[in-house]
Amino acid sequence: MKLNMSEWNLFKVAARKAGSLVTAGSMALLSGCATGPNANPRDPLEPINREVSKFNEGLDSVLLKPAATVYKKAMPSLVRTGVSNFFNNISDVVSTINNAMQLKAEATGEMVIRVSFNTVFGFGGLFNLAGELGVDRHPEDFGQTLGYWGVPSGPYLVLPLLGPSTVRDASALWVDYKYDVTNYRDPIQTRTKLGVLRIVNGRANLLNLGTMLDEAALDKYSFTRDAFLQRRRSLILDGEDPGDGADATPK
Repeated sequence: MKLNMSEWNLFKVAARKAGSLVTAGSMALLSGCATGPNANPRDPLEPINREVSKFNEGLDSVLLKPAATVYKKAMPSLVRTGVSNFFNNISDVVSTINNAMQLKAEATGEMVIRVSFNTVFGFGGLFNLAGELGVDRHPEDFGQTLGYWGVPSGPYLVLPLLGPSTVRDASALWVDYKYDVTNYRDPIQTRTKLGVLRIVNGRANLLNLGTMLDEAALDKYSFTRDAFLQRRRSLILDGEDPGDGADATPK
């Protein structure tokens, strides 16, 4: 898959803006960072992040988790799998673009095959036929793309409703949003219904994981933060570890 000149220009502008935002945001956050013997240098806004995390957990407990529980009980497993496949296929379009921006030719080719095959023969992605044939997914987002090209992650950031992120990843959300085709469906009621279904279905897939996290973590916030940062770093480095703890550009 090739990107046209306007898309490359968009990428370069976004990378410059994200780099500037990460630098400015990091300086602003560090100027008011939490200090003390147990302060985490990756999380200078820990007091604020903890409050946002509490808000998200409260919203989850009174709205998202109950809705996901009812949805999981009401919908047969086959239907939920089809819904997950459908939204994965939409996300694969975004992943294809980001793989191309990272110059990953093989992964880009496989993602083009996945999207094309599942869309045409899998009834719009309801069936993951490409996966059955051994064509792997290569999920990538624009935050990973920026990290691949050396934009630092910046401080850890908990976003309202969206949850764990970083300054870099938060600044990249608008690009992934732009290439998500569900955001262009008309009328707006259709977009809203698709968005709600995606959220509830995704939360239903995480019900068991949430229960294990509640039971296992002494400090749920710290556990979630450390796991998120470690996973994001691994994704950006494609599993490689230079051993210095840096959020480095993969080779």
